[in-house]
Amino acid sequence: MFKKVLKVIRWVLSLTFISTILAVVVYRFIPVYFTPLMISRCFEQIGKGESVKLYHDWIPLEKMPDSMPVAVMASEDQRFLTHHGFDYQAIEKAAEDHLKKGKKLRGGSTISQQTAKNVFLWQGRSWIRKGLEVYFTFLIETLWSKQRIMEVYLNSIEMGDGIYGVEACAEQNFGMEASQLSRRDCALIAATLPNPRRFSSKNPGPYMRKRIGQIEHQMTFIPAFPKEH
Repeated sequence: MFKKVLKVIRWVLSLTFISTILAVVVYRFIPVYFTPLMISRCFEQIGKGESVKLYHDWIPLEKMPDSMPVAVMASEDQRFLTHHGFDYQAIEKAAEDHLKKGKKLRGGSTISQQTAKNVFLWQGRSWIRKGLEVYFTFLIETLWSKQRIMEVYLNSIEMGDGIYGVEACAEQNFGMEASQLSRRDCALIAATLPNPRRFSSKNPGPYMRKRIGQIEHQMTFIPAFPKEH
């Protein structure tokens, strides 16, 4: 009986492993129209008695302004093009600030980690979810290009209440298509990403306007995002 249970467990683990790889391979080529976060936000809205709001329009990276990936790298992950999914320098710096200066421990998630979390996992801070985030980050860094990771990120990241992706954000908050966004608009969107439901790119306050200037300054040190060959 014990051997049969072990056999079943091995089969389940093998099928799970294979299915995760297949999912990553499939999403290398097809648009990601829905994510676990989008679904959970819809249930949150229903639970609060609100009407469901979900704005999401997938567009290829080529239809986004060149400044958009540069802006999110400047704001969220300046070593995106050189690391392999994990920014060990940022992790080390955060740990050092926490231990030596008593600062609050920061997450330091890279764009790759955020993409893995948004597309394949649920929200939460458990060690199991964090471990799976590491696993999926490794998979997308191995099986996807940097261009694909950025494309999925900019199409799936939460950018406001019920707003997901740069095209929906441009339409809802700027009244235009993403391709029409200016360099400053891109910096403004990037400035909201730590907490897009608190900070609005439609009605930016003094703090947001200050962040825009900081991000635009950092953008001058970020190289143009390379095209995929």
